[in-house]
Amino acid sequence: MNRLAKTLFLTATAAAITLSSIGVASADDWRYRNHYHHGGNDALVGGAVGLATGLIVGSAIASAPRYEERRYIDPPYEYEDAPVYRAPPPRYYRPVPVRAGVEPWTPQWERYCSYRYRSFDSRSGTFIGNDGRSHFCVAN
Repeated sequence: MNRLAKTLFLTATAAAITLSSIGVASADDWRYRNHYHHGGNDALVGGAVGLATGLIVGSAIASAPRYEERRYIDPPYEYEDAPVYRAPPPRYYRPVPVRAGVEPWTPQWERYCSYRYRSFDSRSGTFIGNDGRSHFCVAN
């Protein structure tokens, strides 16, 4: 039998015993009990029945399975202090030497400008830009 059925059976048995004892104890004539003082044992019987009932029901409740609430407990972590922001040290760069441009009207300058601009005119040293104007070629 499962535990619930056992608990219900024991509770019903205890209730039946208790009710039958009360019925027997109260079956006497009340005058007879009061006149001859034989009613003193009824209290003891009722107490014994109540004690037995309490023991039976208490043991049934105690033997019932216990469902414990299980909680997830985080493992203890040691938290470190937040890092303090420190600005990085300033960086100093070595100056890059400026590339000397090619002097105008030299063969290198003329070669550079003719490769760079298709509309380069070597006699005037100019080229036609996207704006339609002529610009002097500067080789850096």
